[in-house]
Amino acid sequence: MKLEQTDLSRMLETAVVAARLAGQRAMEEISYVKTSVKSPDQLVTQADVICQQIIIERIKETYPDDGFVAEEGNAGGMFKQPPRGNRRVWWAIDPIDGTTNFAKGMLLFTVAIAAMYEGEPVVGVVYDPATDSMYTGVKGDNAQLNGRRINVSDEGFDNFSSIGTDSFFDNGVPKWVITLMERARSRTLGSSCLQLAYLAKGSLVGVVFVRPKLWDVAAGALIAECAGAIVSDWKGNKLFPFDLDKYQGEELATVGANKKVYQEMLAVLK
Repeated sequence: MKLEQTDLSRMLETAVVAARLAGQRAMEEISYVKTSVKSPDQLVTQADVICQQIIIERIKETYPDDGFVAEEGNAGGMFKQPPRGNRRVWWAIDPIDGTTNFAKGMLLFTVAIAAMYEGEPVVGVVYDPATDSMYTGVKGDNAQLNGRRINVSDEGFDNFSSIGTDSFFDNGVPKWVITLMERARSRTLGSSCLQLAYLAKGSLVGVVFVRPKLWDVAAGALIAECAGAIVSDWKGNKLFPFDLDKYQGEELATVGANKKVYQEMLAVLK
């Protein structure tokens, strides 16, 4: 089965509605956060589970046979439900990307939804409910913020450019972080998809993530690429496509940048 442009447009509309519904609920829940520890470096809140269910139920209203891979499953694991029928579309969902921020009452989090076909994202939505900012991308088309086209910057590294990185490392701050901080201003927002969206609109010249999962980067990576960024693993290989049937939550070390600094960032990571 081949997806036509009308199919992608309908999927985008579905993702936008689902993201907005979940984002609105998250904003309601942030004043009543109940937090538990999911893993040594990850929190989960009641809102993560509620918002994920809102998204899945909304998508199923239109696409009852599609598959889902999402962050919040049983016993701290991922949620995975393979597609049925011939469409073979998977939806990668992070109901609250930036849970630690959310749990602390910081308004730096997003709802991220990507529709994936033949192992790669074809529709991506990143919604920042605190600012009502809806970032969208469709494979082969441009990236948009609230319906207006956005593009990556053409800045190089200088005293006024910024990069986005992780904020927590197992064995101290790596040398590559220090090197990048010497070349540009470092920003750590606590949400991978928000940083990829900021790359897409030119606020950041590059981003680096050490241990993201599929749902952390799928939507944001597509939007950034639609805006003119290059997104890859640390060796310069494409992140997608890969076999979603076999995906079990493996980490996808990711780098993204505008075309002026991408090769320089790769060199630092190597």
